[in-house]
Amino acid sequence: MITVVLADDHPVFREGLRFVLSQTTDITIIGEASDGSTALRLVTELTPEVVIMDIAMPGMGGIEATRRIQEQDSPTRVLMLTMDEDHASVLAALRAGAAGYLLKGADAAQILSAIRGVADGHAVFGGPLASRMLDFFALPPQQVKQEGLSAREQEILTYLADGRSNADIARSLVVSPITVRNHVSSILRKLQVTDRRQAMLKARGDSSPLSR
Repeated sequence: MITVVLADDHPVFREGLRFVLSQTTDITIIGEASDGSTALRLVTELTPEVVIMDIAMPGMGGIEATRRIQEQDSPTRVLMLTMDEDHASVLAALRAGAAGYLLKGADAAQILSAIRGVADGHAVFGGPLASRMLDFFALPPQQVKQEGLSAREQEILTYLADGRSNADIARSLVVSPITVRNHVSSILRKLQVTDRRQAMLKARGDSSPLSR
């Protein structure tokens, strides 16, 4: 039996998905959440095999909740089921550790297949997202160049573009996490972006296959 926690702030959607899963013999919902904080708590308490996670929820959103689940080294795998199909959201979810990404327009068979696939350890992407992901991750590593950044900031931005955390970057550069955090703040300011995700996308450049 695949145990599932459902995290979505729309009760009607949760009700519909609850009905779909109730028709199966191998999937069961063991908890529901309307925000990321509750989803994180349920994962800690119940350790489900899969969390079906929306991105946009009150308070802590799905991407941050996914990141924190991964930081806990939880065996729970996250399947994003959301309306957001823009390339920034897809990339941010993957960098946070999501194992799958499916749009809410998917039919019941696709959703059930995705849940089973994620539970079996596969990466699952619905529809055209699959080919876009393959194209994106086939790109060779690149050295990021951005005007106005110091050599050290260029180096850290390259790590950001590869989805590395501050702690990972600090270990690679043999500096403190506080030093990395200060550099990241400076990078965001100079690039005129508000978060790491936007810096990551800017580092990748407008030619990313995800923007197609």
